[in-house]
Amino acid sequence: MRIALLSSGRFWLCDLARELEARGHDVTFYSLVPPSHTSRFGLPARCSRWLSPQLAACHVAARRLAGTRLGAAANHLLCLALDRVAARVVDRCDVFIGLSHLCLTTIESVRRRFGATIIVERGSRHILSSRAILERVAPAALRPRPVADWAVHRELAEYALADLIVVPSKQAAQSFLDAGVPARKVFRNPYGVDLSMFPATSAPPIESTPSIIMVGQWSLRKGCDTLVAAWQRLAEKRTRLVHVGSVGDVALPSSPTFEHHTAIDQRQLTNWYAKAHVMALASREEGLALVQAQGLSSGLHVAATSRTGAEDLQEYLEEPTPVEITPPDDTEAFTAALTAQLERARRQTGLRDLLRSARARFAWNAYGARYDAMLRGC
Repeated sequence: MRIALLSSGRFWLCDLARELEARGHDVTFYSLVPPSHTSRFGLPARCSRWLSPQLAACHVAARRLAGTRLGAAANHLLCLALDRVAARVVDRCDVFIGLSHLCLTTIESVRRRFGATIIVERGSRHILSSRAILERVAPAALRPRPVADWAVHRELAEYALADLIVVPSKQAAQSFLDAGVPARKVFRNPYGVDLSMFPATSAPPIESTPSIIMVGQWSLRKGCDTLVAAWQRLAEKRTRLVHVGSVGDVALPSSPTFEHHTAIDQRQLTNWYAKAHVMALASREEGLALVQAQGLSSGLHVAATSRTGAEDLQEYLEEPTPVEITPPDDTEAFTAALTAQLERARRQTGLRDLLRSARARFAWNAYGARYDAMLRGC
């Protein structure tokens, strides 16, 4: 099939493009990422179409204003401009796969010009569910809203036009069904992990301080206030909490046993996982956090909420104990999950291979095979 994919960044769509190309499809990945970068993740340069040169002013403004009061407006303009450019330049395709909220005009264009099958990739829950969850925890005076009106309007229109909406987890799929989207329009496919980038690691020395790692933005969306409260109940002086990522709308703890490190190249994360015992993710709203599969592949036990996609990964394991799942916003339950996972992790010795015979099911190759089978059955 001739398949066109549209994304702003690399995200998981670059991995999807690589896997579909490997299965014999004629793939073009349209994005703001140069081929020199996507090729580092296995996508042949011939499959990448770099749109940044046509959007230079918008792209530069969005990057410079990120994190400022004007950042949301700049991102909105970049989204609209990217969609309009893609609507003109996307070549003939049988299937169009677009990242949600980025592709409304392009959907209309490729359907009109080519009669293409339309697939919308949504990495999280239905946007109305996401907005409702985030607005319950956002400060009352926060402006702009956690999920902008323009994004809601675009996504709802994309959902309506799509032949299929692809999500990464059961809980994300259920949010679409709860919103009245027919089950036939929703396909669930959990993300994969680069097993070569995240090999099983050796257990930390028995005398080392128990260590919990959280990777991702330090924010209310990621439930970092719940994580900190649970960690403090564990007696923080005897347990180290490490964060790797950017800082959002939650203050970093002031404690000698807390460490914060800015976002790093994904390929360096294995070094951090090797030092930790447990991965923690207390998210309130998320589709499937990619770092969970990375942590499991590296040998870390995981404590996560039911809104992280952890349940989908747990299904792949030989036995469920490497993943402990709690409701969101439940500090007591999350404390218990951390306690249980730390106890299990401290009993690990030698090479920590939690995936065992399930390792192949976690790979991007398996993700691509599931997607390919779905496309061939359409």
